[in-house]
Amino acid sequence: MVVVVVLACVIAAIFAALGVAKILALASMRELAAKVGFTPNAYRGIGVLEVAGAVGVALGPVVPLLGGLAGAGLVLLLAGAVVTHLRHQHGPREFSPALVCAVLVAGYLVALFWLAS
Repeated sequence: MVVVVVLACVIAAIFAALGVAKILALASMRELAAKVGFTPNAYRGIGVLEVAGAVGVALGPVVPLLGGLAGAGLVLLLAGAVVTHLRHQHGPREFSPALVCAVLVAGYLVALFWLAS
């Protein structure tokens, strides 16, 4: 259970920070949005999904179904991020963070449901 809680905290912190930065349309996020062809408003929408995912993952140790759904949503969001970077022919420096976060969330999902069974 400790592993699930630690992973949930790390993932929630990462996605809450990234999501809030996108929602606030910080300069760095506006640059990233432009780099991949998103409008600032579309990027804000992604930020809302990230914050929602962070909340769901944080609640996962208490409500495993919610945590699992939130984690699955984040994995799909991250898969979309990797595909977007690859379509724009970005290198590993650009898509590696999304890939690492996807592995982290996948580990959380495995730990969440392995411990729940």
